[in-house]
Amino acid sequence: MANGEAVYGFFIPTVTLMGVGSHKEICAQMKSLGVSKPFLVADKGITAAGLTQQICDMIKKEMDSDTVVYDETIPNPTDKNVEEGLALYKKSGCDMIITLGGGSAHDCGKGIGLVATNGGTIHDYEGVDQSTKAMPPFIAVNTTAGTASEMTRFCIITDTGRKVKMAIVDWRVTPNIAINDPLLMMGMPSSLTAATGMDALTHSVEAYVSTIATPITDACAIKAIELIAQNLRQAVANGDDLAARDKMAYAEYLAGMAFNNASLGHVHAMAHQLGGFYDLPHGVCNAILLPHVSRFNLIANLQRYADIAVALGENIAGLSVRDAAEKALTAIKTLSADVGIPANLTELGVKKEDLMIMAENAQKDACGATNPRRPTLDDVVGIYTAAL
Repeated sequence: MANGEAVYGFFIPTVTLMGVGSHKEICAQMKSLGVSKPFLVADKGITAAGLTQQICDMIKKEMDSDTVVYDETIPNPTDKNVEEGLALYKKSGCDMIITLGGGSAHDCGKGIGLVATNGGTIHDYEGVDQSTKAMPPFIAVNTTAGTASEMTRFCIITDTGRKVKMAIVDWRVTPNIAINDPLLMMGMPSSLTAATGMDALTHSVEAYVSTIATPITDACAIKAIELIAQNLRQAVANGDDLAARDKMAYAEYLAGMAFNNASLGHVHAMAHQLGGFYDLPHGVCNAILLPHVSRFNLIANLQRYADIAVALGENIAGLSVRDAAEKALTAIKTLSADVGIPANLTELGVKKEDLMIMAENAQKDACGATNPRRPTLDDVVGIYTAAL
């Protein structure tokens, strides 16, 4: 704040490459960064799909350089992943990081890079802008259309001791270069396509109703919602639909531009606890919670939810703002059901006796700070209960 006026930032990678075949530019971007020995962070699924070897072979051919691979990253990456990856990074003498995959690989790579140059442990960086030094040069190659971690300043790491997802928000973890090639997304199974797509929708909705939304983030969020409404069902139904994959890649990136700068809300604050406590898929948790948190938030900004309804393809002609806003919630639930998201948290094994501790942790999550309506602890427990 300066003289009572708010100051808003806008954070984005220095370079972003989009479109079919864009992953083939990795080596050219390495040369532009002045690096030659990459440390590649992935997971076993990416390796089993052949993508890890594909990238390593390309770098060997074009750069005559061997790539050191850490592919032990798990969904909901942990502090242990960061520790293991960091030890290998230090031992290998690499001069840059490439992440290949979805949010888990990108977040793990961010954690490794953050500690590699700043020291300490990953736990030291929970919160906002806790680092003081730049990470190693960083290229994030995305294979899912959901988290947008390839272009954000967010890094989510599970603290295995506390069973809590640490929200690290730091402009220094923003990758130098982000690559979104729909060709690398063609192999995603329908369930992952659905979960990551609903994650992107949640990013868009929360950014649009955020207390620090700006005209720039609004434009990104609304366009992302439109693209998701028009393409997610097709991408889930037919994973080989390259046009739908391409549009979803743009959608998740636009959603990332929105929430990377307008931040998020209590859907994420609550979903992080489900992921940390039960090791559940992040996108699925978001999808289940989104209509329930939106119901709580509705009265904070009816017009914004009416706008969301329109972006989702709803006809609000002749309706009151309140009725139009209600249509957004209906549309979210319908899309979620259409793409096969479980109906409630009970189906995921969530237990009522765990709700209070998760609600207490959600109230401490940095993502809740920009929620349009401030919930009490009892409110959060009530939202969890409604989602059971």
